Amino acid sequence: MKKQTDVGPGLSTLSLHAGSLEALAGDSVTQSPNFSTSFHTTPDDVGFSASDLKADTPHFYSRWSNPTLDILEKRLATLEGAEAGLVFASGMAAISGLFFHKLRLGDHLVLCAVCYAGVAELAHEYLVPMGITVTQVDASDPDRLAAAIRPETRLVHVETPANPVLLLTDLQAISQIVHRHPDVALSVDSTIATPIGTRPLDYGADYVIHSLTKYIGGHGDALGGAILGRRDEIAALRRASLIHQGGVLSPFSAWLILRGLETLPLRMKKHEENARAQEAFLADHPAVASVFWPGSPRHPQHDLAKRQMRNYSGLLSFTVKADGRSYARRLAERLRLVSYAVSLGKTKSLIFYIPTDDILRTSFRLTKEDEQLYRSWAGEGVFRVSAGLEDSADLIADIQQALA
Repeated sequence: MKKQTDVGPGLSTLSLHAGSLEALAGDSVTQSPNFSTSFHTTPDDVGFSASDLKADTPHFYSRWSNPTLDILEKRLATLEGAEAGLVFASGMAAISGLFFHKLRLGDHLVLCAVCYAGVAELAHEYLVPMGITVTQVDASDPDRLAAAIRPETRLVHVETPANPVLLLTDLQAISQIVHRHPDVALSVDSTIATPIGTRPLDYGADYVIHSLTKYIGGHGDALGGAILGRRDEIAALRRASLIHQGGVLSPFSAWLILRGLETLPLRMKKHEENARAQEAFLADHPAVASVFWPGSPRHPQHDLAKRQMRNYSGLLSFTVKADGRSYARRLAERLRLVSYAVSLGKTKSLIFYIPTDDILRTSFRLTKEDEQLYRSWAGEGVFRVSAGLEDSADLIADIQQALA
């Protein structure tokens, strides 16, 4: 298992400079350029088919590659310690691209029991009708995940911390289990942790996935997704999933995400600081039943978080002692600074209520055992809080008056 060391540039420097084009005399000292174009001219022969695409093929058609996207891919790969990266139009486009690339009729996918709802729905509503078997299992229990792997398993996909209850997966333990099977790959959705918090490839993952819409973009103004991994695997994904499925990120969105990436290390410090303050406030509030944030000693997996995370991120969740839907209505009507809205990882704070019965009915397909696990964390519903960059005291005051 390799680990990030202090040798070479630090994360803040890499977030600003990795993958940049060579500066020429007279160039402006601004962020990376925005090459918003569909086509590029080239003096070299370029094959008409994507099957002719090579590592040294010049930029020709922006569905294949683009200079702005290239900078973003290289910068993300550097931050994750990956050989190469590939960006998509959204996080779901990235996950769909990986799933459809790795899985065929008769194959088996092991999916963590708690994950982004859209991923679970993709697996059960689209992969299963295509003849791909899906098993959702508690990935926080390595023994149960090991038992779920079959001869026909081709991919294990986990999310850590897992949305929305911040359940953690021991990546080193899971990686060792998965790689006992030569034909099985491990993909990790690390959107909530970001490269500032965790680098899954360091622990043995084959792929790391991000929704760039969230913390990496950070401003709520662009959709995007990314997959990072080995150079040969990323090249195959580019030809098969990106070019042929067409989920291409626009150069302007890539430019916006690069702008956000420049401040990612600084923002994650403030997100973590605000989450820590809110967790402490909520843990002592008489209306609150439980709070989950990996950075807190109250989190059941805090020891694992200390081993695996360098930054605990800005996402936390809590449950209330009374009717959650009534509190959701109250918060939506009374909050002034915090927005009652979905998504996460923005500069501004967000909160949203996720009823347990609803997510179990529409998204997850869990065994009774895993359903009980989820209910033991989420109760009848969980409030997901994305701590933004406001002053902590102001955020706490706003939540306090809304809960009063």
